[in-house]
Amino acid sequence: MKKQGIMNRQLAGLIAGLGHMDEFMIADGGMPVPKGVEIVDLALCGGVPTFRQVMDAVLDEAVVEFYTLADEIVEKNPELLSYMEGKLEGVPCKMVSHVELKRMTRDVKFVIRTGEFTPYPNVILRAGVAFSV
Repeated sequence: MKKQGIMNRQLAGLIAGLGHMDEFMIADGGMPVPKGVEIVDLALCGGVPTFRQVMDAVLDEAVVEFYTLADEIVEKNPELLSYMEGKLEGVPCKMVSHVELKRMTRDVKFVIRTGEFTPYPNVILRAGVAFSV
């Protein structure tokens, strides 16, 4: 039995299978996911698990070299934006409209659905490498 880290079999396998530059998303409970994109549905009920809980667990196991956010987060959820900037300090970020972020979801490898119900808690993460290049 696995002793620590992500226990969800599906999510642990998807993270282990990430290659350099693969993109994946951590999303709120209402983010539309295009057909054909794998969903890891962790949502239990509103607020469970939180975006932060999922992001913390994912960042303990995955290397991230770039991330993309909806620019609406600046005005609608500055507290969560501050959290993400702190967790991903030094990692380059691009801001796009929420409409564009939803369009970009078509190209991600998988989406992790949380129970988060606050505005714009959606991020596309690009996998980096765990060694120096």
